[in-house]
Amino acid sequence: MSENDLYFKLLNETASITWPELEPFFARGVLLWVAASMDLVAAAQALAEDNKSQVALWIDQQQLMPISVDQAQDWQACNSELWAVVVAPWVLVQERPSTLR
Repeated sequence: MSENDLYFKLLNETASITWPELEPFFARGVLLWVAASMDLVAAAQALAEDNKSQVALWIDQQQLMPISVDQAQDWQACNSELWAVVVAPWVLVQERPSTLR
């Protein structure tokens, strides 16, 4: 599969999801937050392609990281709607822009 094919495959698998639907993944420790400034699909693609150097850079810059308990509680309290895409075993999530809520 070419790089573009993978990107579009992941793009087509990206969906809006609510926090209650994500809670089981948070409990299992497989939920990763992606900064709003990043392309969610590009982050998923880097994980799928095992691009360790890029993923490590994003982690160092705190643009990709596990969901904190505080963030989980905030999303639960607000019943937040998020964007998500699965790159097994991970589920990547990103807050939707407020204009889309």
